[in-house]
Amino acid sequence: MLKKLQNIDLGPVVVLNDFFLDRIISVPDVGSFYSQIMEKINFGGSIRGIPQKDLKGGNATNVAYALARLGCPVSLVTISDKAGAALLKETFSGLDNATLYVIDGKPGRTTALEFQNGNNIVNIMFSDLGDNENFGPEKLGTKEQDAIKKAAAVIVTNWASNKKGTDLAKFAFEKSKGALHLLDPADIHTRPKEFKEALLKVDSELDSLCMNENECNILLAQYGLGKLSGIEETKKLVMELTKKSSITIDLHAVAGSFWSDGKGVEFAKSFPVKPILVTGAGDVWDAANAVGYMAGLEPRERLLFANAASALYIANPKGIPPTMDETLSLART
Repeated sequence: MLKKLQNIDLGPVVVLNDFFLDRIISVPDVGSFYSQIMEKINFGGSIRGIPQKDLKGGNATNVAYALARLGCPVSLVTISDKAGAALLKETFSGLDNATLYVIDGKPGRTTALEFQNGNNIVNIMFSDLGDNENFGPEKLGTKEQDAIKKAAAVIVTNWASNKKGTDLAKFAFEKSKGALHLLDPADIHTRPKEFKEALLKVDSELDSLCMNENECNILLAQYGLGKLSGIEETKKLVMELTKKSSITIDLHAVAGSFWSDGKGVEFAKSFPVKPILVTGAGDVWDAANAVGYMAGLEPRERLLFANAASALYIANPKGIPPTMDETLSLART
């Protein structure tokens, strides 16, 4: 089935809406880091030897970039000032299949602390949302709306950071009747009840709700269901959540990825790689998952393909999403 992805002519995808200027700070030892902070807290000063890197960020921006790297024609609809727009243009400059619709405004800014937690890397993010916080349909001009109407797929990301995220998703999905519609809400812990209510407004248009473990656990609690634990229990809970919400679920977790449409459930194990970074891994997964949907892959192969793309990304020291050939090469192993 993965042969479907070879020389495939994918339709255009529109991704909305967030753009952030990201700084990733790698913390080698939490205890030592905390001690150094406490030593400096009264008098200030520098804590040296902390690895850092600056990246373009935002879920929508990362998804769009990963889609372009996979060879998919993509349009990113976002908001930024002139400096951020210049960075976006530079980032996407080598990708002829990417189109940028940058609406004038204040970009978001995020500082992510990455910690080693056992065998896993976890991140804690501090965000200034900028104008991503109030990005509703009224921001979309004629060009942006035309791109949405012509899209083969529309992906709305980071609902949790956008107070008008429900209105934006509903508008974009209704404007693109017949297209594939995916929603990745990001961390909904501050708005769990509102998100559950939002799903009722878009469920008829939504083809897949894409989440990580934390987001899924928060939504499970809203429906009075249990907490993810182990592969078999997770399969059961994902199916129950799909039945309760009437929405197909795609879950990407540490152990692997899960899918259910309420009638069946599938699981694909993660690839064993040593993670170098995790920030943005879910966005790469979302992009590959969307490509799998568009290519008509069976659920387990689609999950396998998305897992491969995410694995290659987290093992890449430069934080660059993989190409189609690179992803297929790993997925076939």
